[in-house]
Amino acid sequence: MLNNDQGASRRVFLRNSALGLAGGAAAFGGVQQAQAAEGNNAVIKDVHTMVVKGPRTYVYVRVVTRDGRYGIGEAYGSPGVAVAEQIQAIKPYLFGKNPLEIDKLFTLMGDDSIGSGQGRTDGSAHALMRAVSGIEMALWDLAGKILGQPVSILLGGRFRERTRVYDHSRPRDMSDKGSCREWAAKVKAHPSGFTAHKIDFSRASAGTGTEARPGAYFDPVRDPANRQLTTQEFRQIAQGLENCREAIGWDHDIMVHCHWDYDLNTAQELARIVAPIKPLWLEDPMPVPYNDSWKRLTEQSPVTILTGENLWKVEDFAPFLVNQATHVVNPDLRNSGGFLEGKRIADFASVFNAPISVHGTGSQLYTYQVAQWAASIRDFLILETVTGEGGWMDQVLQLDGPYIKDGFVKVSSKPGSGTELNREVVSAHLAPGEKWWGDV
Repeated sequence: MLNNDQGASRRVFLRNSALGLAGGAAAFGGVQQAQAAEGNNAVIKDVHTMVVKGPRTYVYVRVVTRDGRYGIGEAYGSPGVAVAEQIQAIKPYLFGKNPLEIDKLFTLMGDDSIGSGQGRTDGSAHALMRAVSGIEMALWDLAGKILGQPVSILLGGRFRERTRVYDHSRPRDMSDKGSCREWAAKVKAHPSGFTAHKIDFSRASAGTGTEARPGAYFDPVRDPANRQLTTQEFRQIAQGLENCREAIGWDHDIMVHCHWDYDLNTAQELARIVAPIKPLWLEDPMPVPYNDSWKRLTEQSPVTILTGENLWKVEDFAPFLVNQATHVVNPDLRNSGGFLEGKRIADFASVFNAPISVHGTGSQLYTYQVAQWAASIRDFLILETVTGEGGWMDQVLQLDGPYIKDGFVKVSSKPGSGTELNREVVSAHLAPGEKWWGDV
């Protein structure tokens, strides 16, 4: 028997699911006619993987049809042990399937592949969500190419023509105002024009008092095993962030990242001490799973609370939203199920007036494709990227013009995701033992 809150939650969830399915059905209007014209050639023939090694590991996936057309996507790479092997285990299920039936393929992916339940997305012990998510995004790229439309249009249409992105950036020494001014000048002169920056603050050393990071300090009270900050750490963090705000001004946003490190009391105090700099959000202040501490923190916090990068599917986000235990939801689409599931999460969040951002530590491919997805989300906020810094990482794709300009990625109007991989650049950075799409 469901109580009133549970019953209401289930009704809202089912309604949102129905809306998501209806949107998907509308997006594929005319698909039957397209299939008739395609004959039997628009079916999946193979799935390839390719692992690229840079600052992180990037797992690319390509879904190929019988007539040689393909879509590409990016699965989680680092950390992401054996994701490429998981994709290879799933792929027999996809052979001969219609690549336009994305929701069906995602929901049932792997049910009849090697081993019972390999790759299922129902939360069972056999779930391989990172592998499935990468395949799902490649299917959307392929669908766009088959139907001659960008992914953002297939997902229901665009609310914006460019997607805001943010970087990871901090002063060399947050405790030193001169260092903060140097950082601010460098940020404002950056070619990508980022206007939002995620900052990791320094912790005290509990040992010898020596750390590699400038500005490190020794605090004998600190216990590295517990989930608390000391009085000295609170003071240092507050001063360091105030130095950053003073240096960068109010025309740039600052996010404060916590890496799931703290207990409730510490998270509450941390929210209070960072409030004067008005961060865009306080990210992941407590351990990942939902409990009522998240609700208490969000109710009492003077700043925006954000979490979600390690959650799967809309079911994992539901308790945070139903209980209003986060202000902003932050999925990583390589974890949470790809584009359609990400849209369901965003639609569900909108019922509770919660905007959505996206976690992104992937390559240029992931950033560019998520920018396309983000255009279709009404209440989208901003996308994280570790790219935009120049060098080969910004040459993975074949693009016309600057990749990130004024802190935004322009959303392509070409079919699918609107781009292809740069073979020369990718081939030069393949992980040991890898070949270009398996040299097929």
